Amino acid sequence: MTNSELFLLLLTLLGLILFLSASPSSPNDREELETPITRFQQYLRFKTAHPDPNYTAPVSFLTSLAQSIGLVTQSLEFTPNKPVLLVTWPGNKPSLPSILFNSHLDSVPAEPAKWFHPPFSAVRTPDGKIFARGAQDDKCIAIQYIEAIRNLKAKNFIPTRTIHISYVPDEEIGGIDGAAKFVNSKEFRDLNVGFALDEGQASVNDEFRLFFADRSPQNLIIRAKGEPGHGSRMYDNGAMENLMKSVEIISSFRESQFDVVKAGKAANSEVISVNPVYLKAGIPSPTGFVMNMRPSEAEAGFDLRLPPTADPDLIKKRIAEEWAPAIRNMTYEIIEKGPIRDHMGRPLMTAADDSNPWWAVFRQAIAAAGGKLAKPEILSSTTDARFIRQLGIPAFGFSPMTNTPILLHDHNEFLKDTVFLKGIEVYEHIISSLSSFEEVHSI
Repeated sequence: MTNSELFLLLLTLLGLILFLSASPSSPNDREELETPITRFQQYLRFKTAHPDPNYTAPVSFLTSLAQSIGLVTQSLEFTPNKPVLLVTWPGNKPSLPSILFNSHLDSVPAEPAKWFHPPFSAVRTPDGKIFARGAQDDKCIAIQYIEAIRNLKAKNFIPTRTIHISYVPDEEIGGIDGAAKFVNSKEFRDLNVGFALDEGQASVNDEFRLFFADRSPQNLIIRAKGEPGHGSRMYDNGAMENLMKSVEIISSFRESQFDVVKAGKAANSEVISVNPVYLKAGIPSPTGFVMNMRPSEAEAGFDLRLPPTADPDLIKKRIAEEWAPAIRNMTYEIIEKGPIRDHMGRPLMTAADDSNPWWAVFRQAIAAAGGKLAKPEILSSTTDARFIRQLGIPAFGFSPMTNTPILLHDHNEFLKDTVFLKGIEVYEHIISSLSSFEEVHSI
C-alpha cells in the first residue's frame, strides 16, 4: 500500500469515527434528543390561529405523545372538524370522582410583521425565551400535563383517582362548539369529574396566580331611532342625540367603576366593565357620508363584563331604565357569551378557602413544589372553566408561570424554558396530590 493510499484510508476512518460520534447509535439515542422543550416547540409550531385553525395535526401529535407513555386516548367530535381529544390515566380506585385538566387547542391570530420571530416558529433564543403564539395561552400547560405524567410514571407513581386531560377547540371564540358541548355530553358525564383545573395567567413576580372565577362576557347593542331631518335643524329626540345621551350615561357608570379600581379598593376583575367597541350611524354617500342629513337610526356596541358577585338582573334593569330607555325611542339587545349562574342558580365561583377540601390539597401541592400562591383572584376575562363550574364542579384556573410578563394575545408572546420546565415539576406535585386525595365531603 502506497503512502497516498494509506493517507486516504486514514482520512476515511477518521471521517467514519466523527460521523458515528455525532450521530445517534440507536433508536433509544435518537429519542434522547427529544426533550420536554423540543416537544413543546413542536406543538407550538402547529398553526392553530383563528379564523382557520389546524386542529388535525396537533391532535395527532398529542395523541402520539400520550400513547407513547401508555395513556388511553379518545377523539370526540360534537361539531364537524372540531375535535375534542380526551387523554386518560386510569386510577386504581376508578369509582372515585376523577380529576380533569383542561387546555384549549386554538390560539388568537398574530401579526407576523410586528414580531421579532415568526409567531409559529417557536424560536428559542440564547437567553431561553421561546417565542410563539400560544406559548403562554395556553399550549404550555398542554405539554406540561403530559410531561408531568411521563415523569410520574418513570417514578412508578400510580394514581388513586383517574386523571383525565381534555384538549378542546374554539376557546378563543367563545367555546360554544368546544367545551360547552363537551361538558354537556354523555361522554363528559361518564368521566365523573370531581375537580378540574383549567388555564390561568402568568405572574410578574414569584407568586403563582390562582383564579376561582371568571367574569361573564356579554355583548350589549343599543339602538336609537328618531325623526330624520335637515342637518341645519335643531330638534329633540333625534337618533344620534338619543344615542349620545346613552353613551354619556354609560361612560359615567364606567368611570365610577374604574375609580374604584384606581383607588385600590377593588381589582379590575372585581368590578363591572363596559367599554364601547363600535358606533354605527349616518347616511352613506359615494364620498363618505351625507353631511347635511340627520339619520333616523344609530347604533352602538359595548363589551360588558360581569364579575360573579354582580347581580345580572340589576344590570338589566339599569340598561332598560337608564342606558336604553324606551321613552327615548331606544331598544337594546344583550347577547350572553356563556353562563352567568350554575345549575343551582348560584354565582359561578369555586371556593378558595377551607370550605373546599380541594383547595387545601392544591395549596399544599404548590408548597411542596417550593412555590407560593398569591391571593386567589377573579379572572378579568373568561375561560372554558365557566362551563365546568356551571355544572357545580369546583374548578380553578392555574398556569405555573412566575416572574413572567403577561403576553397572552400580545405581540412577541414568549415563555422562558426554565419557567416551562419548572411548571412540569409543579404539575407533578399537583397531579400526585390531587389524584391521591380520597376524602371529599360535599361542597
